[in-house]
Amino acid sequence: MDPTPKIRVQSSSNAADVQATCASAGLTAAEFASLRDASAAAKERAYCPYSRFRVGAAVLTGGSGAGAGAGESVFVTGANVENASYPVGTCAERVAFGTAVADGHRVFRAVAVATDLETPCSPCGMCRQFIREFCDVNVPILMFDKNANFVVKTVQELLPLSFGPEALDPPRGA
Repeated sequence: MDPTPKIRVQSSSNAADVQATCASAGLTAAEFASLRDASAAAKERAYCPYSRFRVGAAVLTGGSGAGAGAGESVFVTGANVENASYPVGTCAERVAFGTAVADGHRVFRAVAVATDLETPCSPCGMCRQFIREFCDVNVPILMFDKNANFVVKTVQELLPLSFGPEALDPPRGA
């Protein structure tokens, strides 16, 4: 028996795939399209002269309720930025989240990642943990390939038994 889990790759051009994804992820068709397009556009701005592996990411911020990050939903993008000293490079997902957090956002509804690969690619382990810091385990992560085909998984599915901020005592004086 093959222990490899079967991944269903869906098509952005298939209305039924998009509609089902939007229903399960709590997104509108316009939000889905914006996540897809914004992550693909961000990929075009990647600085990756060493690996030539372009990655773009887009995060959809809160949009309802009270608290930090509430209010109008916005899309924040990021692209991978490499460095001649390889470990110093930064992944697209961390660029997008870092920018969003620096802009005051703390509530996130969805994450999208786009690459030039033939099949959708998931965030690396470090990015999964970084995403978990700011996202509920049920937040969807949409992963797009070079043809806008996609796979959707939740944070929980990509990082089971995750360690998140709720596991730590609040800072003193908070």
